[in-house]
Amino acid sequence: MSTVLITNIGELTTNVVSPHDTFGTLHDAAVLIEGDRIAWTGASGDAPVHVDEVVDAGGHAVIPGFVDSHSHLVFGGDRAAEFEARMAGQKYAAGGIRSTVAATRGASDDELRARVRGLRDEMLAQGTTTVEIKSGYGLDVATEERLVRLAAEVTDEVTFLGAHVVPPEYSDRADAYVDLVIGEMLDACAPHARWIDVFCETGAFTVPQSRRVLEAGIARGLKPRVHASQLGPGDGVRLAVEVGAASVDHGTYLTDADIAALAASDTVLTLLPGVEFSTRQPYPDARRLIDAGVTVALACDTNPGSSFTSSMPFCIAVAVRDMGMTPAEAIRAATAGGAAALQRDDVGVIAPGTRADLVLLDAPTRVHLAYRPGVPLVKRVWKDGVTAWRKEQRGTVA
Repeated sequence: MSTVLITNIGELTTNVVSPHDTFGTLHDAAVLIEGDRIAWTGASGDAPVHVDEVVDAGGHAVIPGFVDSHSHLVFGGDRAAEFEARMAGQKYAAGGIRSTVAATRGASDDELRARVRGLRDEMLAQGTTTVEIKSGYGLDVATEERLVRLAAEVTDEVTFLGAHVVPPEYSDRADAYVDLVIGEMLDACAPHARWIDVFCETGAFTVPQSRRVLEAGIARGLKPRVHASQLGPGDGVRLAVEVGAASVDHGTYLTDADIAALAASDTVLTLLPGVEFSTRQPYPDARRLIDAGVTVALACDTNPGSSFTSSMPFCIAVAVRDMGMTPAEAIRAATAGGAAALQRDDVGVIAPGTRADLVLLDAPTRVHLAYRPGVPLVKRVWKDGVTAWRKEQRGTVA
């Protein structure tokens, strides 16, 4: 089994909670990788001597690979015109999803495969080593099956989201569409998925309809997730907690009762700053959530309509600037928080036995991810102990 020692780490964020530091921060540190796992962390001076490879971090920071627990990478088409209209003052509504559905249905497997892999590579270059991918842009049996099958080619974290919105052919027949989702569509998609999701929101699905979808998925062995409280207050958070959902995502409009329910539950609230940036909706108050004891994750929600970014560093910078999070809290939400939203204990943390998913920053501290927004600070990425991406060293021309 090959061994790699990363040494001379100026600041190592492990996310291993201690009485003195909830972020598990070590200075002048080292990490030993054996195969695809972390074998040891500690002071550089105490590091093992006999290893196959030594990587000098040059005093720069190392963090866990980002865990993006909410994305929609498999789709066709483009909605740049919709974004331009919103920037000119048009209000965002869930119905825009239907324009992507038409383009996705018309795309070939190879076209969709190229899109999902291209976006996955974008994420990797920005430090994301684990990603969840949802369906939801097919809304018919054949296309939804294609989407979860193609997503499963690049990740184990696949979510069946047939209940994204009601497609045009089922206008005014939402209950009949739910029958399709929990019947033939679920039969086709469940073998490729780990999760079941529903958009419980005005303009999408009601609480009773959403409950039917989630309970059907649970009965088929899928674990529940919920989109809720994106466009306005509602009962989606309560539903998510009631069914034991791993996460409820968006949470733009939360009541005190929602926050109390989340704080008393194991359900993670996944915040999606790219959505508020792109739709000009108000940013959620992450400070209020964290202080109340809610477990918070950050994700990109990469999709063509409401958040066409694949950059977790960008989302971290927005969360720090506009949502009341400290840099350390935002990074933990984008790593350990995302892992909690996926019910994973093998990623999002740098500790013996966890997967060797690491990011070396071209910066001395993690703070620079928010301090230098828009600057490509990811220098090297390890996925399962292997270098998966490395910044090219380019010279300048005088």
